[in-house]
Amino acid sequence: MAVDFRFIIIGRGMMGAAAARHLSSMADGIALIGPPEPGERKTHHGVFASHYDEARITRTFDGNRAWGSFAARALGRYRAIEAQSGISFFSEVGCLFAGPPPKDEQDFLRRALTVSRTLGSDIEIVAPAELARRFSYLKVSPDFSGYFERNRAGHINPRALVRAQARLAEQGGVSLIEATATSVRDAGSHVEVTAGDRSYNAERVLVAAGAFSNFHALLPRPVELRVMARTVAFYEIGEREMAVFGDMPSTIVLGDRDEDHIYILPPVRYPDGKTYLKLGGDTETVSFNRLEDAGAWFRSDGSAAERDHLSRIALQLMPELAGCPVTSAPCLANFTPTGYPYVGFTQLPRVAVLTGGNFVAAKSSDELGRLGAVLLKDGQLGDEDFGRELTPVFV
Repeated sequence: MAVDFRFIIIGRGMMGAAAARHLSSMADGIALIGPPEPGERKTHHGVFASHYDEARITRTFDGNRAWGSFAARALGRYRAIEAQSGISFFSEVGCLFAGPPPKDEQDFLRRALTVSRTLGSDIEIVAPAELARRFSYLKVSPDFSGYFERNRAGHINPRALVRAQARLAEQGGVSLIEATATSVRDAGSHVEVTAGDRSYNAERVLVAAGAFSNFHALLPRPVELRVMARTVAFYEIGEREMAVFGDMPSTIVLGDRDEDHIYILPPVRYPDGKTYLKLGGDTETVSFNRLEDAGAWFRSDGSAAERDHLSRIALQLMPELAGCPVTSAPCLANFTPTGYPYVGFTQLPRVAVLTGGNFVAAKSSDELGRLGAVLLKDGQLGDEDFGRELTPVFV
């Protein structure tokens, strides 16, 4: 039978929109399905996305070669996407890591320096005394050193990046369908996708629904994915604090364990007209297996206990924040057992999946989207694209 589209991409988030843009330069007959951001988060009872925000850290400094490569490839295209779409989203303010002396060769910092040399990234090692002088907004242990990536690092606006990707995809001929996909069915000669009150047929489908990939009947078998609660804290910044923090880079402070790190975004203006410094961590243990529970989390303000924990750390690291109003918001992170994203086919030869950000994928989303597009068109990924590492694991 005749199909409506050659390719359908489900999920209009950071990876899905990127996949649609890249695929539009490789083929025609493409649809991108996904709902718009809800107007009122606390009364919305559909799916959500964690890119409903104004700032995500971007950098290539990473202890894993694949993740560092994904970031470097994506960063290399930021300015072109901005120029072609007319939408700015990249603030090149640099990214600073601060951490204790490495314990051994497997320490994150040692591994990241090795990866950086492989990628040709310019990382400046900042001695403890120099760290305290140059980055005086930050108060860390006197034995901490800095690892500063000045160029091709900083933060991106995820909302704006998704808008840019979708605009370029549409200009490339992609049909944007504002609806929530609720089922994907193998019909033998084609795939049938139900979205809203309609059905669409395609030769191949890419499910790029992030943390919500398992929550509707989109995959023949669920992928092995832990969907974890994350709370972020926002400090409202005034003129006094801007004098201290206004020129800071994106910052990540490491602890004794990899998961003990704290990430800090520089002051960014939000849609409410206020300027916030945002920080978050990676230690919450609450997970979600049902759409209803994930939705309830997104309608909340996150964990009050985690907000208070982050506030205590924030005042230790940045005492000048004392007295600033503090609020919090929810986020979701999805983790794979492999530590890599999933980019591969399911048990159905016409249905592929792209998900598994592992809490570090926003900066790399354009490259991960490209890999999804290549997979959908060519049917496989090569070793240069880490195809074996990205093989999905199913429940």
